[in-house]
Amino acid sequence: MSTATEGQRTNRRKQIGLVSSRSGDKSVKVTVAYKTPHPLYHKVINRQTVLHVHDEKNETKVGDKVEVMETRPLSRLKRWRVVSVLLKAVTTDAVAISEKDVAELVPTKITKA
Repeated sequence: MSTATEGQRTNRRKQIGLVSSRSGDKSVKVTVAYKTPHPLYHKVINRQTVLHVHDEKNETKVGDKVEVMETRPLSRLKRWRVVSVLLKAVTTDAVAISEKDVAELVPTKITKA
C-alpha cells in the first residue's frame, strides 16, 4: 500500500535525455549521458544509460531532447514515460544517434581557459 493520500503522488525520478531510436509503436529508447570520474585515475569518463520509454502520443522522433519520468512497469523493459519534449530535432530522417554525438552534447565541469 502506498502512503500517499488520494490526489497526491509521490516524487518520481525524472531524467533528461536524447531519443536514440524508435523501437516500435509508442516505444522509444532514450539515452541519458553523464560524466563520472574514474575511481583510481580520476579522469572524467563519458557514460550513458539507455532507458526504454513509453511515448503514448508517438510525438517524439530520433534526436529530440525529452524529459522522462519513472512509472510503474508498462512492459518487460519499459519503466519510464515521456513527460515533455524539450527540444525538437532538426533532422527529418530517422537515423540512430552515436555515442560520440551524445558525448558532445553533455556539458563538462572542466573548462579550458
